[in-house]
Amino acid sequence: MAFKKDVARLQKGEPVDYVIGFTNFLGCKIDLSKKPLIPRPETEFWVQKAIDQIYSNFYTCENQSIKILDMFAGSGCIGVSIMAQLSGPTPPRGVPHIENVHVTFAEKERNALAQIKVNCKLNGIDKKRFHVIQSDIFSNVKGAYDYIFANPPYIPTTRKHKIQPSVLRFEPKTALFGGVDGLLYVRKFLAVAKNFLNPGSVIYMEFDYIQQRAIKALAKKYGYQHCSIHKDQYGKPRWVVLQ
Repeated sequence: MAFKKDVARLQKGEPVDYVIGFTNFLGCKIDLSKKPLIPRPETEFWVQKAIDQIYSNFYTCENQSIKILDMFAGSGCIGVSIMAQLSGPTPPRGVPHIENVHVTFAEKERNALAQIKVNCKLNGIDKKRFHVIQSDIFSNVKGAYDYIFANPPYIPTTRKHKIQPSVLRFEPKTALFGGVDGLLYVRKFLAVAKNFLNPGSVIYMEFDYIQQRAIKALAKKYGYQHCSIHKDQYGKPRWVVLQ
């Protein structure tokens, strides 16, 4: 009976990850029962690159604690995978365990807040290592961070016709679209994000590959000293490092 129901859901176009109920993200099991945005391979690619860089930075600096903000957190896949790799019970690839890693998840949607907590528990993340807050971008965020990760809604509404019908029908539009040019939330984020960075700290942000020039222009406008664009595994500009 359950099998027939699942087949019927798939025949109606529902994404297989929702039907199964979870997906894998950098070795973490990410529950999708509350229907957050389904994590993408492009995001997985650049988050791993960022984690590798954090490891490198950690062992060449005096600061022996790491504070991370996962903005627009959604399912929590970014923050969860960071904690699992940096300070989880069994760090991958034989890398050393980093004790003092704390992640703050910031997310506007209430159902996503519950989803984040589910995924932290599912992946054995100690409650002392994370904090979940409901926040419209930085409205309820306090303090400064060593790393800020952001995967904002960035698809232009003018490109809605190019999005797969199953995505439009089943995934949360609030996590997909960022206004006419896709930069509505990116602008709001970049305008103040640097105020929440510790000295010498870093922002990692995903964007639509067609927005490369706009991202560089916004970084200059809002006074970032460093802006480097990086490509995803498919050769498209996909994420930016800002300081």
